[in-house]
Amino acid sequence: MPKHAETQPPKLFDDERNYGPNDPEIIEHVGSLVLQAQKRHNGTAPSYYRLGRKIIYTGVDCNAWAEAQRHAAIHESSAA
Repeated sequence: MPKHAETQPPKLFDDERNYGPNDPEIIEHVGSLVLQAQKRHNGTAPSYYRLGRKIIYTGVDCNAWAEAQRHAAIHESSAA
């Protein structure tokens, strides 16, 4: 029996789903359509597929992107 099971953070996106730029989850977590376009241009958006003019984000790629944005909390020690 493991002493401490490593817990995974909750996923923001469904791994089995594809998302479009207009989906509420994408707008909430990635940004508006204009901000998404800027992030894709700058390379800071989740990985995506471009099929003609259509943009498709996969849930797996969005979760990987969200995890990469995660920052660990920094705690100051009170060593006196």
